[in-house]
Amino acid sequence: MKNKLSSLGGLVYSTEAGRMCPACRQPVAQCICKQAVVPSGDGTVRVSRETKGRGGKSVTLVKGLALDAAGLTALGKQLKAACGTGGTVKDGVIEIQGDHVDKVMSSLQAGGYKVKRAGG
Repeated sequence: MKNKLSSLGGLVYSTEAGRMCPACRQPVAQCICKQAVVPSGDGTVRVSRETKGRGGKSVTLVKGLALDAAGLTALGKQLKAACGTGGTVKDGVIEIQGDHVDKVMSSLQAGGYKVKRAGG
């Protein structure tokens, strides 16, 4: 029986570490493959408004920030508090619920970012 388990690769199932990263086989909290990737851009943060795929509701998008995941989450939290709305961070893009392009741009400029309005 013991030889059969070792041929399967040892441990079959464990709840000790929680969710595991499929790429580096580490717990998601200690994932090393996602931390190394920092998006690089031209140094300009682009703020736009979008309604596609959201049932007509508008969302303010912030793209082009060269921050890691923790930095994006912290900045997203500050922007949500400044606008008084909800939002999220997905795939390196901060989404703020509602049309708050002017508030977000002024908040980012006060933070020292080079900001540009994108879209119409």
